[in-house]
Formats: sequence, structure tokens, C-alpha cells
Amino acid sequence: MKILMILTSHENLGTTGEKTGFWLEEFASPYYVFKDAGAEITLASPHGGQPPLDPKSDAPDFQTEATHRFKSDSAAQAVLANTLVLAAVTAVDYDAVFYPGGHGPLWDLAEDAASIALIEVMLAAGKPVAAVCHAPGVLRHPKAPDGSSVVQGKKVTGFSNSEEEAVGLTEIVPFLVEDMLKECGGKYSKAKDWHPHVVADGLLITGQNPASSEPAAKALLEKLS
Repeated sequence: MKILMILTSHENLGTTGEKTGFWLEEFASPYYVFKDAGAEITLASPHGGQPPLDPKSDAPDFQTEATHRFKSDSAAQAVLANTLVLAAVTAVDYDAVFYPGGHGPLWDLAEDAASIALIEVMLAAGKPVAAVCHAPGVLRHPKAPDGSSVVQGKKVTGFSNSEEEAVGLTEIVPFLVEDMLKECGGKYSKAKDWHPHVVADGLLITGQNPASSEPAAKALLEKLS
């Protein structure tokens, strides 16, 4: 079982002067769900190397059992520091792909040609694609063989407009995940803000927010089994 995890390389939070990147818990929890299940995990990002960590996700309030485990896991830290260049990876080598969130993916992965092509090839080959929180933004451009959006008619979720409003970034992000999924024809649903909510429809698995990262990873394993 080979799982590709794709992280953002984008670190600037719009024009705010603040930093963003990937959300630590949304990487660490799925990483250990996969690792503990015996999966072979490969990490990639648009630029390769060390992806930027959203500094807010390193705050004490957002630490979990998985993030503590990661911080004491030098082997996992070394793997994260040496992600492959996304354009160099091929879908044929993997059984599934998982995208952790953080605001970064809205700027780079959502528009990344290699990511778009990889998602299209994975789905066409009958391989599942999972994304959590802001990472469902990567589904903005990929198309099904008939030219429609890959989320057209699919049950999906992702970071909600109300959650974006709660963190004060509605006017900063390049697009709102909830609005985009609806505009692409997705059947969007959400739970209460910050409550776990995962939707699986066919080969697509999406999670609403950080609390959804572990259940989204488990849903991906179920799909693979």
C-alpha cells in the first residue's frame, strides 16, 4: 500500500505579511494513521524539500497526540524535510493520494499543473484522492474524462465559509473552499464549525477542518481495503 502525501510550498499569507503553509495536525495525524497501518508513505511538494509550516499550527492550543509524536520523531522530521518535487512523481507509483490542508494550498496546489494532472490520472485509474480542510481547494481545476469538474455531482466538504470568517481570512484567501466546491457542481455539506465531518463519494474523500484529518485518513484506508 503506497500513499502519496502532497504538501504546499507556499508560505506567504496573501499580502498580510504573515506566514502560512501546511497545518501541522493535518499532516501528522494522517501520517501516523497511514504509518501505523503499514503503508509506504512518500511526501511531495511543488518545490520539494522542506515545506513551510503554518506557524499558527505550532501554537500550544493546536497540539495533539500526533503532533507531539511527530516532534519526537526525528525520522519523520527528516522525511518531511526532504519532500520530492511534485512534478517528478507519477501517479502509477501510488495507490492513493492525500492532501493535508493549511491555507498554503489555496495559492499553489490549487493552481499547480502537476497536481491537477496527478488528480485526473489517479481518479481515471480508479485510485482514491483525499483532501482535508483547505486542501479540497486542489479539486478546483481537475476534470473528469468528459470535461466536467471531478466534483460535479459528488458529495464533498471542505473548510466552511463560517470557519474562514471565524479566523478572519475571508478577504485574504484567493477563494473560499465552500463556494468553489459548490460552483464546481459539488454537493457540499458541513458540520458545526470545528466539528469533524468527512464525506466519501466514489474515489473522492474530503474532510471539513483540522478535526477531520484523522477520520479522513481512516476513510482513505477503508477505501483502499
